[in-house]
Amino acid sequence: TLMLTEGRAMGWCSDIISTVEFNHTGELLATGDKGGRVVIFQREQESKNQPHRRGEYNVYSTFQSHEPEFDYLKSLEIEEKINKIRWLPQQNAAYFLLSTNDKTVKLWKVSERDKRPEGYNLKDEDGRLRDPSMITSLRVPVLRPMDLMVEATPRRVFANAHTYHINSISVNSDYETYMSADDLRINLWNFEITNQSFNIVDIKPANMEELTEVITAAEFHPHHCNIFVYSSSKGTIRLCDMRTSALCDRHAKFFEEPEDPSNRSFFSEIISSISDVKFSHSGSYMMTRDYLTVKVWDLNMENRPIETYQVHDYLRSKLCSLYENDCIFDKFECVWNGSDSVIMTGSYNNFFRMFDRNTKRDVTLEASRESSKPRAILKPRKVCVGGKRKKDEISVDSLDFNKKILHTDKVN
Repeated sequence: TLMLTEGRAMGWCSDIISTVEFNHTGELLATGDKGGRVVIFQREQESKNQPHRRGEYNVYSTFQSHEPEFDYLKSLEIEEKINKIRWLPQQNAAYFLLSTNDKTVKLWKVSERDKRPEGYNLKDEDGRLRDPSMITSLRVPVLRPMDLMVEATPRRVFANAHTYHINSISVNSDYETYMSADDLRINLWNFEITNQSFNIVDIKPANMEELTEVITAAEFHPHHCNIFVYSSSKGTIRLCDMRTSALCDRHAKFFEEPEDPSNRSFFSEIISSISDVKFSHSGSYMMTRDYLTVKVWDLNMENRPIETYQVHDYLRSKLCSLYENDCIFDKFECVWNGSDSVIMTGSYNNFFRMFDRNTKRDVTLEASRESSKPRAILKPRKVCVGGKRKKDEISVDSLDFNKKILHTDKVN
């Protein structure tokens, strides 16, 4: 599994990574940044001479996906930041991926070219048209080897369908449709139709002053193309079935854990907001991440999660300062391993947490430059809450909240 921090790659704000996504084979890793760029990395193949190179990723392609725009009707600047990237299953030699900023989703084709045609009849080798009177014989063009060139070309642009900021895109299991979700609406798209989408969820109240919750994440079921879920800022999850009705305002299932009145505080509503939701590979469970915990839900049990994992419960006493520096609004992602037996999610100080669902063991690891060397073994880290601090422990007061692992993904 690979994870990336929300850190500066070159020292500029535009280089801050905003999303990561492996393709289905794990050979390619796409990252999006706040500057609207998509950088694709390719995994090095293992060789007998350099066996340690397996697992290293080098730059494969870089392209500008989105540019900054300005909505003159609303006097709003539209950022170029890439919010999400989703790969489509590979059908031929080319790769396809979706990328989105706040308003516009784009479908990109990434292809390789290592041969070029030569010997045209009407054009010379520089591409200029030849004088027809000088053409005295018919030539058959041939393909000549050339240096490998990776080209990224936009194939579809899905625009003008979202009033609010897009926070999620999810490819359906039928591979013909995908959905895009913003704060109040979810739209269903067909990959072949760019000028029209179908609104399947709309939670916008008639009076915006009555607004009490927003959509925070949405995802299609991995096997059933008619089922999807979306989470809210109130800590609830709604499962919808598109076979029931065209507009899925009435959910099929509603997942919510009753709040313990003794734990109620000023920050309860903020820390209960769900920042990520992921179906398990089996499709029988789903996982949600809020500010302090990761929860696993059985799709057949709506009243409470079957598992709850404390990510950094030692921050509960620091919520006031985290609120003042806006860290309490950070949106952490979570991910399953390939067998749904291990869960991974990020934390502060470049720490990330892994939970084994079978053994109930958990470990805290650190993604640092020192541990990024080939074959480096990550050492478990521990956070000391109070009392005497052991040699290998770090005090909760020493955590760096500017170093955070927000985005995670895994190799299938």
